[in-house]
Amino acid sequence: MSLSRRALGFTAGVALAALALTGCVAGEDSPAEPAASGASAEGTTLRLDWATYNPLSLIVKDQGWLEEEGYTVEWVQSLGSSKANEALRAGAIDFGSTAGSAALLARANGAPQQIVDVVAQPEWAALVVPAGSDISSVEDLKGKRIAAALGTDPYFFLVQALEEAGLSVDDVTVENLLHADGWAALQSGSVDAWSGLDPIMATAEASGATLAYRNLDFNSYSVLNASEDIITQNPDAVQDVVDAYERARAWALENPEDTAQILADAASIDLAVAQKVIDEREGLDTDPVPGDALNKVLAPIGAIQVSLGDVADQAAIDKALETLFAPQFAENAAG
Repeated sequence: MSLSRRALGFTAGVALAALALTGCVAGEDSPAEPAASGASAEGTTLRLDWATYNPLSLIVKDQGWLEEEGYTVEWVQSLGSSKANEALRAGAIDFGSTAGSAALLARANGAPQQIVDVVAQPEWAALVVPAGSDISSVEDLKGKRIAAALGTDPYFFLVQALEEAGLSVDDVTVENLLHADGWAALQSGSVDAWSGLDPIMATAEASGATLAYRNLDFNSYSVLNASEDIITQNPDAVQDVVDAYERARAWALENPEDTAQILADAASIDLAVAQKVIDEREGLDTDPVPGDALNKVLAPIGAIQVSLGDVADQAAIDKALETLFAPQFAENAAG
């Protein structure tokens, strides 16, 4: 379905409103305050997502560290930030992998979740065109059909790229497709360009597609979100998950070949493609504590979300940025 700017904002609002019906949203207006907890890992079930765009999640899953601690872990695959946010809002998972931009969008629209760990500072989004395309710049996208997953970093990458070129989403036709479906649409010729996401984007490159526009500054961080319910009810479990993530970061930096193999297996992609993602674009060597650096990237994206109608007003963005981060867990893990 093609989405205009008005339709994009409406769709996001309807989706979030519908999800609000699935669970309590108390406590959304302020950061969660961890309660004292002496709960044992034994007998505790954690619901974590895993995502091919979050290699640390793949390592934690592969190594079984949380299970070794005594947790029962229900692993749920997230196919994109928007799907992870939906699952968090519906209470289907306790921890979800998203781009920072998607986390801000969810929080500004009342989702009871906070960022507990910064996974990476990746260059994971770019504008992709098929081999032989006459599109060589963002300006060439005017009047074209572009695949992008609403509410994800590639979507906001597209919006920022268009604005930098003096265009807007009103100058193109955006097809709201999940990342894998966007690549399929590009291959079939039903769209002219795709705002892509790794590791699928790296696979597209290996297949002959071209990255027509890249800009690291338009990529927001990869983050791990936790529901406010688990932050308040079992902060020890949140700490254990963040500790596992930081253990995975150290492991990934020490074992890039093994990390690439885990990614290749999980994403069903060629090992050389996975190695390219890990070595060149993932950006795992970054500060895990959500703070000023992340806020600096998210603030201008928040203004875009307001201009598109995805968020009611700037006050909602400001309030979200004040309450989005729960840095204590990453601080403890790093310390």
